[in-house]
Amino acid sequence: MSKLQVFQARSASDGAGVKINRVSHMTNPTIMDPFLMLDEIYSDQAEDYIEGFPPHPHRGFETVTVMLKGQMRHQDHLGNNGLIGSGGGQWMTTGRGVIHSEMPEQDDGLLHGFQLWLNLPAKDKLQPARYKDMQAGDWFETELDGLTIRGLGGTLVINGHTFQAPIDSGKTQASVFTLAGRSGDELEVSHPNNQKFFVYVYQGAIQVQDTTYQRGSLLILDDTKQVNLAMTEDSGLLVLSGQPLNEPVAQYGPFVMNTMDEVEQALRDYRNDNFV
Repeated sequence: MSKLQVFQARSASDGAGVKINRVSHMTNPTIMDPFLMLDEIYSDQAEDYIEGFPPHPHRGFETVTVMLKGQMRHQDHLGNNGLIGSGGGQWMTTGRGVIHSEMPEQDDGLLHGFQLWLNLPAKDKLQPARYKDMQAGDWFETELDGLTIRGLGGTLVINGHTFQAPIDSGKTQASVFTLAGRSGDELEVSHPNNQKFFVYVYQGAIQVQDTTYQRGSLLILDDTKQVNLAMTEDSGLLVLSGQPLNEPVAQYGPFVMNTMDEVEQALRDYRNDNFV
């Protein structure tokens, strides 16, 4: 097996003081290329999440939301208004620009989910904004030897079986899947194009290369054909893969472009009401 890097989630806050686990951030955007960031929300205390993410702009990338438990409402400048419930998700292309909010639609109970930032190729960064809500029943879902496999986008191969999720991300060929299994399950996970893999343990623990990784661990496997892992507890995994863009990344706050000149243009457009 090829190179394995491991990162641990750390406590942070975002939006209007929402407490999150920051798994990977823009401080080193090449680590998860084509993904730029991975955040996890996990709390059953309303004060940790109730203020949500009030209206804010984005340009130049895609946001992918995975909601395991709880409800989040999305609204944007285009007039879109959608509720992402438990088991649902959203794939939003910010493109040239979108101003949106993401607000919890609950004042108690568990809120557990993820948001990914997925880069766009330079030629696609200024395309029109669009998004797709995917409720629980819209995902690909199946059972394999007691393992629950759910997919929002892309393709994944598990124990020799190929699974195709509904959303095609284009050039990045991004795959976003969740796996839930039992202690003792052994898996061989691969991608038909031998892309970079990312496995985040959001429940339980797994063993890879004779080492055990607990909840909060992000495993990054470069240039590998497959990942062999065993669940040492009943576990839940977020499994990602994608085709690296290998393009320069310039980021400031909610804008991700290829040069700082483009970022400064985004700032001017936003300040001059010419953003969208």
